[in-house]
Parts: sequence; structure tokens; C-alpha cells
Amino acid sequence: MREYQYRVDGDGRIFHDDTEIVDPATLRFFVLAMQRDSDGRHLVMCQGERNWFDAADTPIVVQRLRLHLDGAALARVELELPGGHREPLDPASLSTERGHLYAGVRRGQLRARLGRVAMQQLAPYLVADGGGAALALGGARHRIAEPAPVTG
Repeated sequence: MREYQYRVDGDGRIFHDDTEIVDPATLRFFVLAMQRDSDGRHLVMCQGERNWFDAADTPIVVQRLRLHLDGAALARVELELPGGHREPLDPASLSTERGHLYAGVRRGQLRARLGRVAMQQLAPYLVADGGGAALALGGARHRIAEPAPVTG
């Protein structure tokens, strides 16, 4: 079985042999077919070939958001993933870790990090909530999960 290695940089760009993959159909396929193996590595199977993705953080980075407003209030959010794939944001899946914001994608099967532009778009709707942060969305505040404190 043939195997290929891909590298994902901090901005979510995917490279094979130092060449960036930019074809939207290929990127969309990777997003939709990606899975985690039992070791936690990211894999896409394609016609019997294994395509492994090495990322310092997460191999999927949300590049932009589609914000849907009701007046000045945020009514709903769509995540724009590589290759033009869009899906609704599940506010219950939001979490923060090491200064980054993450959201569940593909019905919570994978975790994606919000990139710089996506964070700038969402920032006006982030509010303080009892010592933490929340997203003001759909007339409610959705608390953003934080990692448990390390005790020692």
C-alpha cells in the first residue's frame, strides 16, 4: 500500500514535498475524508492509499467565517474550511487552549483551530462570562470551554 506524507503549517496550508496543495476539490476531499487513527494521527484514505497529515496543532484551520446577523446581533455562524467546504458552527463545541480558539467540525469528529482572520471576525461577539469567555450568538451566551487547571 502506498503512503504519502503531508505537512500542515500554522496557517492551515497543506504541503506535499514542499509544494502547497491549492486545488479546492482536493482540499475539500481532505477535509471531508480526514479521520484520526488509534494513535491520534490524521489520515485520509484514497483509492487504497494512505495520506498522513503532520500538523504541529490541528490539520484543519478555519480560514474565514460567514456571519449571519439579525440586526446587530449574531444569529448564526458558518465555518469556511479549506476547499470551500462550509458547515455551521456548533457553539457548544468551542474551546480554548494555549491562546487559540477551537471548534468541532464534521459533527464533532475533528477539531479545527480558528485562524487569524476567523478570530478577527468573531472577536466582536466574544464577551466576558463569569471569569471566562462566551460567544454571544442567537440571543444566548455560549460559554467557551477552557482546559482544566493543572494541579500538582
